[in-house]
Amino acid sequence: MARKQHTRNASGPLGPSQRQLRAGELIRHALVDVMREHEIHDEALVGVSVTVTEVRMSPDLRHATCFVEPLGAGVEAAETAGHESAIIKALNEHAKFLRGQLGRRIDMKFTPDLKFRHDESFDTASHMDRLFNDPRVRADIEHADDEDDGPQAAQGAVGPEKD
Repeated sequence: MARKQHTRNASGPLGPSQRQLRAGELIRHALVDVMREHEIHDEALVGVSVTVTEVRMSPDLRHATCFVEPLGAGVEAAETAGHESAIIKALNEHAKFLRGQLGRRIDMKFTPDLKFRHDESFDTASHMDRLFNDPRVRADIEHADDEDDGPQAAQGAVGPEKD
């Protein structure tokens, strides 16, 4: 008789498992230590500090997608501005070296293959800040706040009245 595969629900998993999250954090911390202690000899990485913001693991823990942000990447005056793709390309070219160093630091059955990607969440947050600071949007937000405060302010009461 065949064993039934365990699934979280009929529609599939909603997100990463606790095991994937723990392994991702383990890899992230170890990868930061490796990158701090070992200099990678690449023209694109000379003098560049890289922040590893997140590591997402595959369900079998054999592949890790590492989201990185070069320090100062969002600042126009920074040295790394506009060079994010070259930095990510250089990290992907040296992924096997980093994986080898990572294997000496972590205690997992398999050392995952590493793939580096630029973390777009900082750009998205900056874009949302610019949208919220737009005068037209700010006027709508303040108008909505005035409408929410209107009925309560007119009554002068916080809770329901008692007879």
